[in-house]
Amino acid sequence: MKRTALYQNFPNPFNPETWIPFSLSEHRRVNIRIYSSRGHLVRTLNLGQKPAGEYLNREQAAHWDGRNDNGELAASGVYFYTMEAGELMGLRKMVVMR
Repeated sequence: MKRTALYQNFPNPFNPETWIPFSLSEHRRVNIRIYSSRGHLVRTLNLGQKPAGEYLNREQAAHWDGRNDNGELAASGVYFYTMEAGELMGLRKMVVMR
């Protein structure tokens, strides 16, 4: 089985939406948090409980519509994302280009 890992989003840079692939070594609750370059939380993607496996394509990966938790479009710029799946896994960078 694959290890638990967070991969690079695609497309990157993106407008208006992107997908965030990941893999899980065991059944876990998954949350992906997206932060501005200043460290402010922009969006939390609560994916719920997921079985072990790979979530690599558009049908399976986490989807971000480029909006913040208030439903407003995120501004152009650099963002960072993390995944929590039992423990904090990885930090990656992505770019919104409006």
